[in-house]
Amino acid sequence: MIALLVVLCEVAFWVLLAAGLALRYVARKPRLGAAVLLCEPLLEVVLLVVTAIDLKNGAEPDWKHGLAAVYIGFTVGLGHSTIKWVDARVAHRWFGGPPPVKPPKYGMARAVHEWRTAARWILAAVVALGLLQAAVWYVGAGGETDSLRMWQQKMGWVIGINLIIAGGYTVFPKQAPKEAVTEREPADREPADRF
Repeated sequence: MIALLVVLCEVAFWVLLAAGLALRYVARKPRLGAAVLLCEPLLEVVLLVVTAIDLKNGAEPDWKHGLAAVYIGFTVGLGHSTIKWVDARVAHRWFGGPPPVKPPKYGMARAVHEWRTAARWILAAVVALGLLQAAVWYVGAGGETDSLRMWQQKMGWVIGINLIIAGGYTVFPKQAPKEAVTEREPADREPADRF
């Protein structure tokens, strides 16, 4: 049941996102659209409560419980930036909005961009790690927690890979081709928050 609920939460995320953007742009009700998008965190609360109840009722922790924790973590870390990314593209593509800001390609501006991206992924992994550890403590010493520990190891890999990528752009910044005319794009320039 937990795996199905994770899938339903993911589908509901995109349905709420589409509904919020439709209300914002098509119906021209930006406040109502924002209110719909603010319902997104309720999905994670429902998933967290159902997972806790399932464990409390004696279910053996397995990969599905770990997946629920990881899904919640990644929604916390990446949900807002995903909404902003989709909003900017929908506004530009169909409603005459400005083109989305492209990330910088070269130099330290690119490194700063990569560190910001890494920070989102690391936040997602840290939240998932925290939830997984809470589940381990919740189950207690007598329970089987190997599957939860396995998810924790994977979150450690996510953190490590993001640190390596961002560090690589810092230590070995990509240089602009000499013949190319470079436009300066600040690394911290992002579309204004819409919601």
